[in-house]
Amino acid sequence: MTKTKKDALVPLIMDVAVPVGSYYLFRDGFGMSTVAALGWSSVLPAVRTGWSVVKDRTVNGLAALILFVNVAGVLLGFVAGDPRLMLAKDSGVSSVVGIGILVSVAMGRPVMTAGMKPWLVKGDEQREAAWARLLDGSAAFRRFERVFSVVWGVVLLGECVVRVVGAYTLPVDTMVWLGTVIMVVAMALGFLVSGALGAGPMAAMLEAELKCGDQEREPERGQVHGRRGAGSVAVGVAGAE
Repeated sequence: MTKTKKDALVPLIMDVAVPVGSYYLFRDGFGMSTVAALGWSSVLPAVRTGWSVVKDRTVNGLAALILFVNVAGVLLGFVAGDPRLMLAKDSGVSSVVGIGILVSVAMGRPVMTAGMKPWLVKGDEQREAAWARLLDGSAAFRRFERVFSVVWGVVLLGECVVRVVGAYTLPVDTMVWLGTVIMVVAMALGFLVSGALGAGPMAAMLEAELKCGDQEREPERGQVHGRRGAGSVAVGVAGAE
């Protein structure tokens, strides 16, 4: 079955957006402590990870990664409250996710493909088939797929380093708002670079593969029409006789 953009976005929302969003909701909206907010926001990743193990006997990678980040955050929350340490700890999410992405690439299963593929395939069966052919037969296509995830892993690790350095060198009040700016810039950089080095070339190869497939199907259509034309001629001749 062809996976649509909606089908691919649902697990990303459930595994990443909801846990991260609920953390900030619990902490800033409900006034919970950092430890309590991390604990409650870990419920959904824990449930999804456990359910995937029981149902499919596999580990839900994204849910398990977010769960690990939250557990690590809870453990760090017991460290004596230092405002600079708290600012640095917030960047730990980026570092863990970045490392997880790079590990997935090393294992031959780039996790960022799940978010990128639907935007290239667009829910079209022919594009899905072309993707499968390229993934199976093109080393260059697989390399671009890995590069896409590597870029995101490096960007997230870079964001972590910049925010940690800022947390210990700049005034706390400055880093409170600058941390958000750094995150937004990192996301924009990730989209631009991963698109130029990974998704863009993959999209071009996908279009070329589709054109080749159309050209291969054209002679087949011509042969079918030729057989039909010959049959019509034969019927006409028979009628004349």
